Amino acid sequence: MVQLIQDFDKEVKIVKASESAVTVYFGVEIRIDLHQKVKALMTYLENKQFPWLVEVIPAFSSVTILYNPFQTPGTCSPSDYVCQKLKDCIMALKKEDNQKVRTVTIPVCYGGSFGPDLSIVAKHNQLSPEEVIDIHSSGEYLVYMVGFAPGFPYLGGMSNRIATPRKEQPRMEIPKGSVGIAGVQTGVYSISTPGGWQLIGRTPLELFLKDEDPPSLLQSGDVVRFQPITSEEYWEYKEGSD
Repeated sequence: MVQLIQDFDKEVKIVKASESAVTVYFGVEIRIDLHQKVKALMTYLENKQFPWLVEVIPAFSSVTILYNPFQTPGTCSPSDYVCQKLKDCIMALKKEDNQKVRTVTIPVCYGGSFGPDLSIVAKHNQLSPEEVIDIHSSGEYLVYMVGFAPGFPYLGGMSNRIATPRKEQPRMEIPKGSVGIAGVQTGVYSISTPGGWQLIGRTPLELFLKDEDPPSLLQSGDVVRFQPITSEEYWEYKEGSD
């Protein structure tokens, strides 16, 4: 079942994904304005606490809603009921002019043993390593979603000037805190894991806090800035956080 509705003067598609799930598509592109709508709907649904709502799963430009079909009134099919409720929710949402956005500054020690692929990124883009660092650390990045590994942020907004393909042969283990580039995206490895991103630096900041609630330092909708630090500052930070 597919319904087309209007929201924020743009077409929104609600698609039945299964007998207990529907997906709301605000578009198919990776854009900040679309993700803001994703975040707004996710927050709205979580605050409403509908009895039929099981889970809300955000992506770049869509939201998947898992629901309990036995918690709907029974006046129509469960999917029709949930789709209508979602339509009502979306139509009720209004953009806030002074929406508060959380900004998180992440210290990064670029290059050297912390960023062994910095020279590869520089060579690929015909830049110096210092120029890559300057471009990467001067941007603002939106956290579109957290996934792949616990606390791993998918960040949008990186300059095309430093875009670099993934490695052909992934590393078997990447240290947690490593900052990498893959195509036009940048991200931070929250835990030690295999991966194929080009590593340009490392942060001493812990992104996955298993004893905290929520355990991820970064959340969808946050804005990230990277702050260059020296290796001495990196180790001072690590010692201070232990």
